[in-house]
Amino acid sequence: MRKKVFLSVVLAVLAGFQLSAQQVTPFKEGDRAVFLGNSITDGGHYHSYIWLYYMTRFPDMNITIFNAGIGGDSAPDMYKRLDGDVFSKRPTVLMITFGMNDSGYFEYNGTEPEKFADKKVKECFDNYQLIEKRLKALPNTKIVMIGTSPYDEKAVIEKNVAFKNKNQAMLRIIDFQKASAVANKWEFVDFNQPMMEVNENGRKTIPTFTLCGSDRVHPDNDGHMVMAYLFLKAQGFAGKEVADVSISGKSVLKSTNCEITNLKVTSSQVSFNYLAGSLPYPLDTIARGWGSKRSQAKATEVIPFMEEMNKELLAVKGLKASDKYSLSIDNQLIGSWSGAEFANGINLATQSKTPQYQQAIAIMHLNEERWEIERRFRDYAWMQFDFFQEKGLLFADNREALTVMDANTGKNGWLASRRDTYTKSIFPEIRQAWQKEMDLLVSTIYEINKPLNRLVVIKKII
Repeated sequence: MRKKVFLSVVLAVLAGFQLSAQQVTPFKEGDRAVFLGNSITDGGHYHSYIWLYYMTRFPDMNITIFNAGIGGDSAPDMYKRLDGDVFSKRPTVLMITFGMNDSGYFEYNGTEPEKFADKKVKECFDNYQLIEKRLKALPNTKIVMIGTSPYDEKAVIEKNVAFKNKNQAMLRIIDFQKASAVANKWEFVDFNQPMMEVNENGRKTIPTFTLCGSDRVHPDNDGHMVMAYLFLKAQGFAGKEVADVSISGKSVLKSTNCEITNLKVTSSQVSFNYLAGSLPYPLDTIARGWGSKRSQAKATEVIPFMEEMNKELLAVKGLKASDKYSLSIDNQLIGSWSGAEFANGINLATQSKTPQYQQAIAIMHLNEERWEIERRFRDYAWMQFDFFQEKGLLFADNREALTVMDANTGKNGWLASRRDTYTKSIFPEIRQAWQKEMDLLVSTIYEINKPLNRLVVIKKII
């Protein structure tokens, strides 16, 4: 009951933001969508979850989504790597988010927090001006500004002292991002305020609730799914079902995004062939990624993703309301429901046993493997742009670079954590092999993501 009440509040909150937010154009065939950001993008899943939606919902639409995040980056760091790490990916669509690192940290609990905030916001604006100038020179690239996920200073987190009013400074950064989007006729979507609204509503019942992770900064997998949901919602996918089937007697009343053939009806059984245009969206129940504690599926406790974007509806009318009926798909027993429940409709996307959901799970795991390999490339990018560039060794990848790296690993934990990956990735043959592996994974996804013609049987249980 508490979950239903909470979700109803969230629905009202997010509906309000949808009315005020500028819509984002959905991706199209052949798009190369690049997400530029900091560690939230670098080590996070939201862009991967967005691609998984397209992989399952649009099985014939080939797009590519790139992670262009680097941990610790602020606007000037992103500016320095635009050519070598972002534009080199040849984006047709470029998403840009920053502000968490630009706004600073510890000084908010110092003696002059307001003065510090003013300074950091101005620095960020000045640096963004350089980025904006480069973006204006990309006439064939659609630009989407993303207001960063929030810093949650109000969550009750043991042994973590919040930086007071840091998120207020971040909101000022988001304001000039949005103003830039309007002035340049770019697109804009905000993660910050909708996520904070969800956090505040969650804390009405759970004081420790936050989407922003144990450090108030980095969302866990559920937070990243909320970000993916907000982006997809801005693209207009709320209310778009996987499929919608309604059968009454010997008639097909509705067959949205699917084909129903060979309908056969007897006194005890209804059967038909079902070919959907999409697959249900698979939600991972395992916490993935370094330090993660919550799964992607946990997001459905706080957002209406299933209700708005993941409905594969099957309604069969005319069955005796009080009788029980089994549902099988391709001779696989899925479950049993009453005639009344079948008349109201069953969301097959909630049933992980269906062959189509299992098909989607395989895609989810392939996509996760791709994400893992792409993370190696992001560690390689961190080494190049956050360490070697200032040493004059950008893409040197030689003995001198290794010597300089080893001279600094003892005093730089982030450098030390990436040492093993870098000693492999200096060899172009290894990077090429990784890229081929990613290409194979994506190719396999687009081979197996086509919905299959399924035999559906609803049979009276005697």
